[in-house]
Amino acid sequence: MWTELAHIVRHASADPAIRVLVLSSTSDAAFTAGLDLNSQSLLAAPAADPARKALALHAHLRAFQAAVSSLSACRQPVICALHGFALGLAIDIAAACDIRLCASDTQFGVSEVNVGLAADIGSLQRLPKVTGNDSKVRELALTGRAFGPREAEQMGFVSEVVDGGRAQVVAVAIEKAKVIASRSPIAVISTKHVLNHARDHTVEQGLQYVAAWNMSMLQSSDTAKAMSATRNKESVTFPGFSDAKL
Repeated sequence: MWTELAHIVRHASADPAIRVLVLSSTSDAAFTAGLDLNSQSLLAAPAADPARKALALHAHLRAFQAAVSSLSACRQPVICALHGFALGLAIDIAAACDIRLCASDTQFGVSEVNVGLAADIGSLQRLPKVTGNDSKVRELALTGRAFGPREAEQMGFVSEVVDGGRAQVVAVAIEKAKVIASRSPIAVISTKHVLNHARDHTVEQGLQYVAAWNMSMLQSSDTAKAMSATRNKESVTFPGFSDAKL
């Protein structure tokens, strides 16, 4: 599944016709239900040559991490619509997305510690930055306890709780995606890119970076179109982010 996720996201990132991605599950019961314990048991089984197995496991984990990180690296914003059981990998995936919404039936858990593991696909790295609450993240990750949608909203993990289940939260996510898709793709892609840079750098470094970035991006025709449309209270349609021929 995760190799397919990476392929889809990287393909979408290069497609100028795609403005926003909405990520959800096809199951009404769960976004993800956590680890496949049988597969995990095989990975943890003793090996005849521990050093070689360690190298293979390292390569496996780095590839898995890269697949989830593709969501953050994707040029377009990714909206994650969570519902039902959202355990383990669901937290890794959601934390790598730009906007997180959840249904009122969602049950969350950074639950890897319950099966003898430290979470290793991004939750421990991204959650403290996403929520700004290191103590809460440590409590959840060290106890492995479940938490609900209101607690997720209070800690800043999700920006909205939608009454209902999968259908309802996906519908809200799509409406938000439509709004974002109506904006200039240059402005949207730039905003995500600059926010990602700011997350990992100081304020001063971020200011220097956005100044360098916008000295090119401000020359887009989208800026004049958007300003004119706002001033005249008119609608405007923007071309894709890569309509120019090289």
